[in-house]
Amino acid sequence: MDDLEQAILLASDSPAAASASPAVREEALAFCARARDESPPSSLLRLCLSGLASSPHAHVHFWCLQSLHDALLRRRIALPDDLALLRSSLLSLASASNAASPPFLRNKLAQLVALLVRLDYPHVYPSYFLDLLPPSPPQSGPTDMFARVLISLDDDLLSQDYPRNADETADACRVKDAMRAQCVPQIARHWHDAAATLGAADPPTAAVALDAARRCISWIDVALVANDVFVPLLFDIALSPASAAPLAAAAVGCLSAVAAKRMDARAKVALLRSLLSAQQGLGSPDSGLKMASLVTTYAVEALACYRKLGPSDADGAAALEMLEEVLPAVFSAAESCYEEDVDSGSVLEFLAGYVSTMKSPSEKQLGHLGRILEVVRQQMTYDPVYRVHLDVLDKIGKEEEDMMAEQRKDLVALFRNICRVAPAATQQFIKGLIVAALSSAEATVEDVEVTLTLLYRLGEAVSEEEIRTGSGLLGELVPMLLSARFSCHSHRLVALVYLETVTRYIKFMQENVQYVPHLLAAFLDERGIHHQNSHVSRRAGYLFMKAVKLLKAKLVPYLDTILQSLEDVLGQFTSMDWVNKEAKLSSSEDGSQIFEAVGLLIGIEEVSPEKQVQCLTALLNPLCHQIESLVMGAKAQGLEESSPRATTLLQIVVALNMVTKGFNERLVMISRPTIGVMLKKTLDVVLQLLVSFPNVRPLRSKVISFLHRMIEILGISVLPCIPIALRQLLVHDEAKDMVDFLVLLNQIICKFNSSASGILEDVFPTIASRLSVILSQDAFSTGPAGNTEEMRELQELQRTLYTFLHGMVTHDLSTVLLAPTGRQYLETIMQLLLFTSCSHKDILLRKACVQIFVKLIKDWCTTSKADDKLPGFRVFMIEKFATGCCLYSVLDKSFDLRDANTLVVFGEIVMAQKVMYERFGEDFIVNFVAKALPEAHCPPELAEQYYQKLQGNDVKAFRSFYQSLIEKIRQQQNGSLVFR
Repeated sequence: MDDLEQAILLASDSPAAASASPAVREEALAFCARARDESPPSSLLRLCLSGLASSPHAHVHFWCLQSLHDALLRRRIALPDDLALLRSSLLSLASASNAASPPFLRNKLAQLVALLVRLDYPHVYPSYFLDLLPPSPPQSGPTDMFARVLISLDDDLLSQDYPRNADETADACRVKDAMRAQCVPQIARHWHDAAATLGAADPPTAAVALDAARRCISWIDVALVANDVFVPLLFDIALSPASAAPLAAAAVGCLSAVAAKRMDARAKVALLRSLLSAQQGLGSPDSGLKMASLVTTYAVEALACYRKLGPSDADGAAALEMLEEVLPAVFSAAESCYEEDVDSGSVLEFLAGYVSTMKSPSEKQLGHLGRILEVVRQQMTYDPVYRVHLDVLDKIGKEEEDMMAEQRKDLVALFRNICRVAPAATQQFIKGLIVAALSSAEATVEDVEVTLTLLYRLGEAVSEEEIRTGSGLLGELVPMLLSARFSCHSHRLVALVYLETVTRYIKFMQENVQYVPHLLAAFLDERGIHHQNSHVSRRAGYLFMKAVKLLKAKLVPYLDTILQSLEDVLGQFTSMDWVNKEAKLSSSEDGSQIFEAVGLLIGIEEVSPEKQVQCLTALLNPLCHQIESLVMGAKAQGLEESSPRATTLLQIVVALNMVTKGFNERLVMISRPTIGVMLKKTLDVVLQLLVSFPNVRPLRSKVISFLHRMIEILGISVLPCIPIALRQLLVHDEAKDMVDFLVLLNQIICKFNSSASGILEDVFPTIASRLSVILSQDAFSTGPAGNTEEMRELQELQRTLYTFLHGMVTHDLSTVLLAPTGRQYLETIMQLLLFTSCSHKDILLRKACVQIFVKLIKDWCTTSKADDKLPGFRVFMIEKFATGCCLYSVLDKSFDLRDANTLVVFGEIVMAQKVMYERFGEDFIVNFVAKALPEAHCPPELAEQYYQKLQGNDVKAFRSFYQSLIEKIRQQQNGSLVFR
């Protein structure tokens, strides 16, 4: 044992190990492992018992106990004599346990005894608990040890808070049943005596004893604790100022376990009544502070009884009375949820359940709802310690904001329920908060923020009609909000929630136009767009744009005022020294929404034509002059993508694009053509950027976006500008550049139809030559390489190309493919379409390609070969497309006829066969029916039926037949042929 003892000390964190070398410690660990794992079980048992008896070192004791536990758990110690020796030794150690010994040793010894209980009790050794039960009066050491055994037994076996397997569940039932039959009353008396005797002399030991009691209450006879002796003692301990905090908490835990004991609802009402009788002040606020978990559990259980029994039942009504009696304590507990011993989640769950029982609240219940609203307000309030962090929104502030957003979810749900059952009381509560915040120069950021947040949430809970008409107190609250100027309005949190709340109630102005000036002031002054915080000002611009969209004509009388207020902000957005590192240009709130708002205002038809021209001139001319000036300077000095000059140009184009969102084609081309001329000139200026700086990608992207917009609103008048733009865009041949280019062409096709044929004939050869190289059939990997960024870009380009081709043929532009300059690429395009229609993994792309082929057949072929527009196309469709796509691709098992999208493609393939039969006649029949079907091992009788169905006019019947034909051929082949 001496060698082992030395090895244990060297392998542990004992002082002896501190001076040992790593090699020595490693050797010691190996020695200990061999002793534990390789010693015969009986030898290991005696070795460990010897160490426990003779060694003075706690580390040695722990190693011995741990080794015995592992051996017992793995059933290595199994001989009856060995088990008897282990049992007697451990019971002796436990009975003689000294309260001064290290807690980790007592816990490990308790865990080992608990394991023995699980294995032996009661069938092998029935008197474990009687042997361990301390004599009266309880002493600290034995009491502590006995409690730890019960706690370990609960953790490792009895508790239902952890998942258990079938064996563990059976063992737990056996142990509980035996204890209930043999010794639970004696154990309960011991708990009482320990609490009474040791509460003052040794509070930690008394607390451990009560913790053990709490754990057992759920499965013992509750009357052993819930009686007129034990309960008063527990209340005395819980409420006594002299009680140590852990002991008081343990007493409260026992009382909570009593209240939570599962039983019949009527029995539970009687139990709750007895607790209330034992402590008349249970419902006092002081009880809520000192016994938060108890009053919360009590209220939850009373509410459950009320719900189960109903208000018409005497016990149900009594449960509600008891519930309302303890509500003041619950509110007190809820308001102290920052305390560690208060579970805010269970408090909120109860409050939500209580509110849900209300239909038409009484005056008393309305008072309770007021208290609940105050609880909600308090728990939604930020901690002032984070005030500065939340203003600058640093890492700490962002974390706190995210945490509060999560914390508020349940609180907001509770608030909405209160709004539902007591709308008037809720509005009155919020009015009181707003009045208090406005009347005090000392109102804090946190109080104002939560007040505005609740007003915002009220707007979510009421209907749009109620907002529009100012129902209830909303007619007072909204005007108060619009004119509000809080002393802490400069803080980011307050300013943001203020603007969000104003936006929530904008529809109020639709019926109450007298408040429009107040609304505009809120957005345009230092509370909004002119706020000192850039986050706030940008958000204000976005929200103002939403307000303009909603109110539009009602803002026309204030157009001059609005433009004057925004003049400086509009200039700042495109100033030459404008470089805002915080702004993310891809964001929906980069500040450009102010230009959209102005464009929406100017574009309202209620604004006179003269006024529109005047305002638009004042807006567009400076921006266009700025572009021209910057272009001249950049041509001389060059333009770097990340330079301030490039950033400014980009911002100007963004601003112009946003302005045009207020206009439509009917207005600028028919009603107010002068505006169309102005926008056309603006487009000419912007296109200079493409000509001058085609390689500055971010700028090119914004110019393309502007061109998209101009095509929509300028219509046919923009066609002369398009070739210039397209020539510059074709300078680049990367996949993502070609995607942008094709998307633009798709828009041109959809907008102008055959009028775009000249443009397409010019650019199609270049497109085809580039894409035939980029999009070869083997350019797409299905393995891991297919997940690279480059491959994803190519796949996106492929999808866009098919959309482009589909757009061409469906807008009567298929003749572009036949132009002399493009014919040399037709073979490549046809092969690519064929490959995709037969085997592409994207089933929707296959559908598009089939539709393209069908439209080309209709455009290029008639019933007479002599009239075909493209020689050889008819043969290609009969021999390649009909056989490859219409037959072999659908015979492939990967063509899943159970999938909805696949069935859509199947329908297109069926339609293609009908069209080919109509245009190609006997040529199609000879190849498909007489040749292709037999080669696919289609029985002759089915081929004949196919021919008959094909000739008929019932497309639905033909489709159904063809699907059954494919399925029959599949079954016949049974996977023996690999098609394609």
